[in-house]
Amino acid sequence: MKLEIIELKDRKAKFVLTDVTPAFANGLRRAMIADVPKMAIDYVDIYDNTSVLFDEMLALRLGLIPLKTNLDMYQLQSECECKGAGCSLCQVTLSVSAEGPCVVHSSDMKSSDPETVPVDNNIPIIELKQGQKVVASGTARLGFTKEHAKYQPVCAAGYKNVPIVTVSDKCDQCKACIDECPRGVFKIEKNKLVVTDQYKCSMCKLCVDVCDAGAIDVSADKKAFIFTVETDGSYSAQEIITRAAKSMKDRAAKLGEILEAF
Repeated sequence: MKLEIIELKDRKAKFVLTDVTPAFANGLRRAMIADVPKMAIDYVDIYDNTSVLFDEMLALRLGLIPLKTNLDMYQLQSECECKGAGCSLCQVTLSVSAEGPCVVHSSDMKSSDPETVPVDNNIPIIELKQGQKVVASGTARLGFTKEHAKYQPVCAAGYKNVPIVTVSDKCDQCKACIDECPRGVFKIEKNKLVVTDQYKCSMCKLCVDVCDAGAIDVSADKKAFIFTVETDGSYSAQEIITRAAKSMKDRAAKLGEILEAF
């Protein structure tokens, strides 16, 4: 297996995996979506709410706010020594208290752990008019996507086959493919048609249709995949990929142990 990084930012990554099967590629995608736990508000105590939102809607909004997550500091409640009762090792408290007129944002939430806070400060929660008030406290814990969508750490995680674009000797340099290609994959260099970046190709094959037969060929590499990953900010893109790969490795090791037992 080979890895080529195309783009690596705090919340976004694009990379190419080569010499892997489609099953492995899809397994990595699913692991990034479902196998990496994330902090999210799971229980809300509402002490005062005279806003236009029902208590349930306010609680839902609080639960959907992405929180920065540090798996080295917290553990799942099912694995905690408190046995799910709730303690400082498995949960965090975030509170909000505001009175209108104002717009309550995620920056107004106060956390018992300065490292477990909303990933963005400008997420609007509710607008309060004159005399309206909200006082609430939420308990955040680690959870998996299978429990609720609020625990999903990625906004997008997908892949496609690596395109293979070749220009044959039958090309007459008519430049029609340059005008037709929506991704700017081709250009003329030293009086010759060349492929600038095959990773940009969407395999729409408009270039094949507009050119003479056999001039350009577009196919897909069945063992190479371009991944695009975007997180909600709870983790960095690099950490999401690393932890998803570790989850796959741990599952494979566990399966091996089970098979060896028979």
